Amino acid sequence: MGTRYSARFHAPQGTDVRRIVADLHTAVTAVDDRMSNWKSDSELSRLNRAAIGDWVCLSADLVAVLVRAMEIGRGTGNAFNIGVGDLVGEWGFGPSGQHCPPAAPWSVRPRLPVDELLEVDRIGCRARKVGPVALDLCGIAKGFGVDQLAGVLDRHGMESWLIGIDGELRSRGCKPDTSPWTIALEAPDDNQRAAMGVVELGDAAIATSGDYRHRTRIDGQRVSHTMDPRAGGPLRGELASVTVIRATCIDADAYATALMVLGEKAGLDHARRVGLDVLFVARVGEGFRAIGTGFFDRA
Repeated sequence: MGTRYSARFHAPQGTDVRRIVADLHTAVTAVDDRMSNWKSDSELSRLNRAAIGDWVCLSADLVAVLVRAMEIGRGTGNAFNIGVGDLVGEWGFGPSGQHCPPAAPWSVRPRLPVDELLEVDRIGCRARKVGPVALDLCGIAKGFGVDQLAGVLDRHGMESWLIGIDGELRSRGCKPDTSPWTIALEAPDDNQRAAMGVVELGDAAIATSGDYRHRTRIDGQRVSHTMDPRAGGPLRGELASVTVIRATCIDADAYATALMVLGEKAGLDHARRVGLDVLFVARVGEGFRAIGTGFFDRA
């Protein structure tokens, strides 16, 4: 998925650690092989290339991710939409890396909800496009990958671990000295990496979406790698980052993207309505303003 994964775990004496490491690698490689836009032979790439109306056989894992993505898309009013692969490519954030925006780059070109363009047969493990759509799972696949790593460690009986893919993390238990797993929250600074706070995670997952690492400038405007399906172009707004804590990383990852798109006000309203633990960080002049809900409102 164009990044690195990590797994830190504490194993009892006599544990076959090499077997665990091999299983971790197998699990995350399988996610990459199925859901990467960067691999022409991935299941997702095959689905994207398929003709409209043609069924494509898929793994149960990819089907589950597609279904969950559409559920979160419906629940957030299309703020989360995996059908923006063409936009990601146009703005230079796709596999080609070539920037070729439309002639009127800031015109509103809203994307239909994926439900209207993709049919998924969960029982038959297949899917077909019913309209023109280019799927991109960058806002959810890494979170799913973290959950797959978690499953490996759970199956091996590990009770103390911290795993992550890029900025998506999940932990179980605590360290052997009983201290909690401590996660640094990165300040949304374009020029340097610095922590703005820490979180003691416990048995949970955490994910952050922001505009300060993968971005560019066009016509003097900051252009984020996150696409706004409602506008049909890169996200533009005051929000610098959104951090979400959930039980699973697939949900934390997707909700972080969705709430980033919704913006501070609508995002806060949605988070409070459905009971999400979220930290919003917005730009104010040369500084930042942070506001939280759920766990982050108590922190």
